[in-house]
Amino acid sequence: MNKHYETVIGLEVHVELATKTKIFCSCSTAFGGAPNTHTCPVCTGMPGALPVLNKQVVEYALAVGLATNCKINKYSRFDRKNYFYPDNPQNYQISQLYLPICYDGGVEIEAAAGKKIVGIHEIHMEEDAGKLFHDEEGTLIDYNRSGVPLIEIVSEPDMRNADEVIAYLEKLRLIIQYLGASDCKLQEGSMRADVNLSVRRAGAKELGTRTEMKNLNSFKAIMRAIESEEKRQIELIEDGKEVVQETRRWDDGRECSYPMRSKEDAQDYRYFPEPDLAPVIISDEWIERIKGAQPELRDEKRVRYRAEYDIPDYDIDIITSSKKMADIFEETIKLGARPKEVSNWLMVETMRLLKEHECEPENIKFSPQNLAKLIALVEKGSINRTVAKEVFEVMFCENIDPETYVHEHGLGMVSDEGALKEIIEQVIAANPQSVADYCNGKKQALGYLVGQTMRAMKGKADPQLVNKILAERLNV
Repeated sequence: MNKHYETVIGLEVHVELATKTKIFCSCSTAFGGAPNTHTCPVCTGMPGALPVLNKQVVEYALAVGLATNCKINKYSRFDRKNYFYPDNPQNYQISQLYLPICYDGGVEIEAAAGKKIVGIHEIHMEEDAGKLFHDEEGTLIDYNRSGVPLIEIVSEPDMRNADEVIAYLEKLRLIIQYLGASDCKLQEGSMRADVNLSVRRAGAKELGTRTEMKNLNSFKAIMRAIESEEKRQIELIEDGKEVVQETRRWDDGRECSYPMRSKEDAQDYRYFPEPDLAPVIISDEWIERIKGAQPELRDEKRVRYRAEYDIPDYDIDIITSSKKMADIFEETIKLGARPKEVSNWLMVETMRLLKEHECEPENIKFSPQNLAKLIALVEKGSINRTVAKEVFEVMFCENIDPETYVHEHGLGMVSDEGALKEIIEQVIAANPQSVADYCNGKKQALGYLVGQTMRAMKGKADPQLVNKILAERLNV
């Protein structure tokens, strides 16, 4: 970033809520249905069809507002935002402008200079539009997404670089995921961020002319788009040209943006109160009930984990960065497993397999019950760690019962010393050079003989017991 300029960034974050039905009708919100199968007269804007507000949408909006330190509007209402676009079947969107449900909040992030509060101007409820599909023959419209409930979280222009933007988005995403209000999958569009960005000369008080960037489908795309737009605006100013207030579409493949349309102001949408919906009255009792149902969020978990569990801070940060991982960790401990042992399986084998299979922690299939059983099998000496890792790989993919799998595949540890001694005699006879090396002081040769014994036993022996028997046999 050019040190003679300062970047000012605010975000509009749209989050699809995890309700089973849409905001104003009973159509399914399930992702991936055949085009135009999750529709009805209400969400396709048929004349005379009247909306009915989904109560769960209000409760999710309240939960997110309370978790982000917002004030609650006890008298909230909907407004019509009028615009014509093919994916908008009514030619207006039901949103909230004048009296949004939440306002004046903020979340704390870790910035380069330390902790920083990013203000939240407001959170409002609204309906999503349909989706356009463009090809050479024309444009097709799928209205399955039309009417899916959204909250829009509008930040203050408090961020100054891409790193702060990503820290803010990650904090928001974790809060919302922990609340269960949304899965916040950027790749599926259930969390979308529009970036409002302007630059001004360092030390200036007045904001520069802002642009809004859309089509940002990953954190990496957001970072690249911010860096590109900073550079573009600075070059315009340096060349004596003006930055135009407009909406721009980011093309991540080409790593550049291009204008979509001039940026509208509120008056361009001719907002007016929605006549078909009554105001939303929020009582103190309702707010207290939502507060009482709030789960333990990530920041609170991190503090508690440090106090209760003997695991490193790095492990704590990784485990709590996913609600699914944190839930598995805690449930497995409740079933009797030691915290450090659970942490080791999550931090090493689980993270390795997630990377290999290119999937997110939210896609983990194995249950806490089966992880607890696997850990118990190792601790009881029923299987060794090498076999346990093999069983875990199958469990990761299929969530098999490890006890049943070990029994059916004959993977239990051989602890019969007589059988072990017989195999060890065969290994000694087959490897005279290694035996001679050991007897001549090359102690590492013992490790080779242990390995050969384990191979002969197909991994179903206790390496420590094998080591002990071999050492006793060769030191005679």
